[in-house]
Amino acid sequence: MSSILKADQIKQLNEIFNRFDMDSDGSLTHLELAALLRSLGIKPRGDELHALLSNMDNNGNGYIEFDELVHAIMPNMNDNVLINQEQLLEVFRSFDRDGNGYITAKELAGSMAKMGHPLTYHELSTMMAEADSNSDGVISFDEFATIMARSASDFLGVKVA
Repeated sequence: MSSILKADQIKQLNEIFNRFDMDSDGSLTHLELAALLRSLGIKPRGDELHALLSNMDNNGNGYIEFDELVHAIMPNMNDNVLINQEQLLEVFRSFDRDGNGYITAKELAGSMAKMGHPLTYHELSTMMAEADSNSDGVISFDEFATIMARSASDFLGVKVA
């Protein structure tokens, strides 16, 4: 693997790490790690996740720092691992009809209706409120990625606070 490719992958991995570091403390909790791995298409069971966390946590603090993540997955990382992030961006763009980098309630309602899932006003309000973490009235890509990660965590049977 060329060093340029590896540097680019580390940069992408860092962006992904920061997106899933919900409290921006520079480390991932068990739940944040589960969401990140799910976004990369890695779907460990609860017991596998616990073993993975134990193996990755070199300093024994119960959290995964970025260097620990890189050390654990870079040897096995290939271009396909990051494709899921690109796919997520494509899905986001399909909802962001005007291409301004944000999904409005109107865009969300229109997209859901086109997919055959029209929303009631209550459903739309609930979805917007859940996804719009900074309460600015629109959903950014980071908010979209976070809500998708939360959905993935729910799918894994793990609760996200």
